[in-house]
Amino acid sequence: MAEPKPEEISHPPMDQLQGLEYCIDSNPSWGEAIALGFQHYILALGTAVMIPSFLVPLMGGTDDDKVRVVQTLLFVEGINTLLQTLFGTRLPTVIGGSYAFMVPIISIIHDTTLLSIEDNHMRFLYTMRAVQGALIVASSIQIILGYSQMWAICTRFFSPLGMIPVIALVGFGLFDRGFPVVGRCIEIGIPMLILFIAFSQYLKNFHTKQLPILERFALIISITVIWAYAHLLTASGAYKHRPELTQLNCRTDKANLISSAPWIKIPYPLQWGAPTFDAGHAFGMMAAVLVSLIESTGSYKAAARLASATPPPAHILSRGIGWQGIGILLDGLFGTLTGSTVSVENVGLLGSTRVGSRRVIQISAGFMIFFSILGKFGALFASIPFTIFAAVYCVLFGIVASVGLSFMQFTNMNSMRNLFIIGVAMFLGLSVPEYYREYTAKALHGPAHTRAVWVS
Repeated sequence: MAEPKPEEISHPPMDQLQGLEYCIDSNPSWGEAIALGFQHYILALGTAVMIPSFLVPLMGGTDDDKVRVVQTLLFVEGINTLLQTLFGTRLPTVIGGSYAFMVPIISIIHDTTLLSIEDNHMRFLYTMRAVQGALIVASSIQIILGYSQMWAICTRFFSPLGMIPVIALVGFGLFDRGFPVVGRCIEIGIPMLILFIAFSQYLKNFHTKQLPILERFALIISITVIWAYAHLLTASGAYKHRPELTQLNCRTDKANLISSAPWIKIPYPLQWGAPTFDAGHAFGMMAAVLVSLIESTGSYKAAARLASATPPPAHILSRGIGWQGIGILLDGLFGTLTGSTVSVENVGLLGSTRVGSRRVIQISAGFMIFFSILGKFGALFASIPFTIFAAVYCVLFGIVASVGLSFMQFTNMNSMRNLFIIGVAMFLGLSVPEYYREYTAKALHGPAHTRAVWVS
């Protein structure tokens, strides 16, 4: 039979991706599910450690404070993930910390009233309480929009054409968390990137007892190998006389988490004291909540596609946003130092492993809660260098972005209007944040600089 001509080959639009091993309601064996859940937990550690490691020193906090914040963030992440998978959208999504909240939090940290506190520990506590108060107030945005079904009305206007840039930019918009961080320690980042791609794509047909072990567990295997390699470099003194920044990004003993972590510690609400409330802080945090709202909506759509689930109806998305608002409220009550959103990297891992099982994500939530209470064990895994996570992000953020681009199959790409909408939305979605980033880096304040703290 003659080979079909290229113009005769067609790929009809399909609502669900093909080739997934387990969809949202089908579960692997318990042993495999536990291993996959642990893999999602390890991936979630990247953001859970990176955000407090950056913010706590700015607040005057010590290594002990940083460890407590990391433990608290992981504990609340586990609770929020369980709530979302049981009562929210019920999609296989990990609810983690969000970088979108860092700008208003840094603004609170630089509040002159807080900076005037001379004692570093007291400044840390008062800043934490101010962040908690802002999160508690701002959480009402998502709670009201979600449970009133107002967000359901909005999402009905999200056509496939509109979802292309929304989902794609969820992945592409995090490009600064990828290779720029890998470049801080090339000798660890590049091998990690190559190994992860090799295991997940080129050696995926290697089977052990009919299980594609290298594809399914590419993340945990490659992290183990490169982490051991990084520890070998550290122990051999390869970074002994290198600059402090290089040591911070490459050494495996610079996080100071294991020595500072308690053996057992259960986070509890209001552990930092009673939250304080300020209108300026709350308004800034509300802007981050709206960003998280859009980001999470795109991530839910991507997760549904990667889990081979039916596209979530408007009322389900709205319910999920309501529960996410409850999650941000818990962040404020416990003091996690950031708000909640869907973890984009964990959504990407659904595609990399081809396992979209809800049970796997719920098991990962169990690991988060368990290891956040057993501090020493959790701190051991949390001491993985950020460069290793950044190499994985290069792949997983790209997968999420490509899911957004896959919605093009449901649109008429021969229409000039559709091309205009997608092109302009994608370009401005990358260009405008870059403008704000460059302006803020030079001027140390945003473009709208007024006497109103909540605007500037």
